[in-house]
Amino acid sequence: MTALTHDARDRVYAECARAISEAGTERESLFLARLALLLFEQVGDEERCRAALAQALDGLPVPSLSAGN
Repeated sequence: MTALTHDARDRVYAECARAISEAGTERESLFLARLALLLFEQVGDEERCRAALAQALDGLPVPSLSAGN
């Protein structure tokens, strides 16, 4: 498995944020679940996918009311 470079990670993150905004609040969860499923299919390893889910939840911050300001 090849890791993304720092610059590539930044570009993909920005594109992901843009796509989430485009999906809109009403479809955000559906978009993210669909994206995850498509990426899981690319990974093709159930245990790695489950580990990624656990990592994503670990230490997930609670959104701040001031985050949008």
